[in-house]
Amino acid sequence: MSDFTNKVVIVTGGAKGIGRAICLAFAGKGAQVLCADIDETAGAQITDEAADLAGSIQFQRADVAHNATCQSVVETAVAAWGGVDVLCNNVGIQPASSYLPAHELPEEMWDRIVDVCLKSYFLMTQHCIPSMKQRGGGVIINTASVQGLQSMKGVSAYAASKGGILSLTRQLALEYAEDNIRVLAVNPGTIDTPLVAEAVALTGGDLAALKTQWGNAHPLGRIGQPDEIANVVLFLASDQASFMTGESVCVDGGMMAKGAWADTE
Repeated sequence: MSDFTNKVVIVTGGAKGIGRAICLAFAGKGAQVLCADIDETAGAQITDEAADLAGSIQFQRADVAHNATCQSVVETAVAAWGGVDVLCNNVGIQPASSYLPAHELPEEMWDRIVDVCLKSYFLMTQHCIPSMKQRGGGVIINTASVQGLQSMKGVSAYAASKGGILSLTRQLALEYAEDNIRVLAVNPGTIDTPLVAEAVALTGGDLAALKTQWGNAHPLGRIGQPDEIANVVLFLASDQASFMTGESVCVDGGMMAKGAWADTE
């Protein structure tokens, strides 16, 4: 894996789950990482964990659904380290109370999910691009989902946001190719994160049993780990992926390779 020494990386939703793994992976390779998240307790924990790594992690409390906040996050990175080399748009929410048929989903919940899961990706990109141009290039990695490729009942806003991320990824890749800015996405399957545990807790389900059930939906027979997403993100951000842009990579245990018809055999 490439060395990210002195590279400046911003990770939204970086304090827990996939974002946490991405932050620690970059810092382990020497990067200066700005972790933007609303969870201050988790933010303090991740900065402590990074103390002995080759790079560093700085935490900033940030609800990146808001334009001024996104601008502030980027300004923090520029002031601290001189610019931005890699942006990982990773933040995402899927509240348990949002699992509703589309005609029953409150407009406010739709707006909140789309603002966090899609609009923030546009806003963070908008504020990072000038710095990346000034530095001669950069990489933007968007965390999409298999929900952007196929879907299920009850997740209209989340599915729309993830599909939007994939389309936005392709568009931005074309927009900024001449500036040596690559834009890519990852599509995780079910990943063992606190978000999964929180959703199960709210519904009163058995976490271990559901993990097994969800794991069986993946051809590899298990759900994924955050580090397995982070490893792919680091590859995509590295020079080893220098001829890749406008593409999304499924990290889903084979889920997208299996059509729904396969379960009938």
